[in-house]
Amino acid sequence: MNNPDRIISVAKNTIETESKAIANLAHLVNEEFAGAVEYIFNSKGRVIITGIGKSAIIATKIVATLNSTGTPSIFMHAADAIHGDLGTVQENDTVICISKSGNTPEIKVLVPLIKAIDNKLIAITGNRTSFLGQQADFVLNAFVEKEACPNNLAPTTSTTAQLVIGDALAMCLLDLRGFSSKDFAKFHPGGSLGKKLYLRVSNLTSLNEKPQVTPDTDVKKVIIEISEKMLGVTAVVENNTIVGIITDGDLRRMLTKTNNFAGLTAKDIMTHNPKKIANNAMAVEAMEMMDKYGITQILAEDKGKYSGVVHIHNLTKEGII
Repeated sequence: MNNPDRIISVAKNTIETESKAIANLAHLVNEEFAGAVEYIFNSKGRVIITGIGKSAIIATKIVATLNSTGTPSIFMHAADAIHGDLGTVQENDTVICISKSGNTPEIKVLVPLIKAIDNKLIAITGNRTSFLGQQADFVLNAFVEKEACPNNLAPTTSTTAQLVIGDALAMCLLDLRGFSSKDFAKFHPGGSLGKKLYLRVSNLTSLNEKPQVTPDTDVKKVIIEISEKMLGVTAVVENNTIVGIITDGDLRRMLTKTNNFAGLTAKDIMTHNPKKIANNAMAVEAMEMMDKYGITQILAEDKGKYSGVVHIHNLTKEGII
């Protein structure tokens, strides 16, 4: 039978062991770390990150983080490098080698080859006195006292430490580059994070019909316009300027007040001064307005002229919500 208390205890011990090791890393960051960051920042080449085993997996994540924050990077598996992939490294590239021990056979073969082609070598290792630590131009200390594994064998705390050092490196480079949210959006155009940073209201209104009536349009035609355009709303427009809005809710409220709506026009049931948003505003601003006012559509305008409707379904479909 499973023992929940035992499971919870092991989980907590793992987290506590790793969190203590991560906290200690802050004391290991020094001028050598700063020198490595500055060298990469001033380099004209790319960052090539390599490793073996679990360290190779961590390397791929660090590569992804650097690429998404403005530092061109490539992953090169250490085993593949000594069997042909060393050609990945070009002049002016900086090589980062990740290894807990710094003494694995592949690393001992690869490091002299990198040094021979005169590329700068940065080590992320927990063993400064290792072969890798002694050969590297910069050592980023990822020392951990022990693994979270009870046998002190499975890479756990050590790989977490490597990941954190990689994140620290990436964030320092981001800071030096003045990398902004707009820059971030350029590298994440397909994700919801990126869309929040670049998608504009105009990108959404162009996807929809453009329901509109005049103040003198009779109610029957108003109902037809709302039904045909399938947005649950229509703008009331005069000289291409928004003067009101009519929603499905307005129609329902009208029906509760009268049994005979013959002779009624748009201006009799519209809401004056509706919530509006500029066509060039960010889509996320439309979402914030909808949330603030508890509405599901907003009318958009371009230089004071009616330009369309943003519906909450647009935001959901695009992943903004």
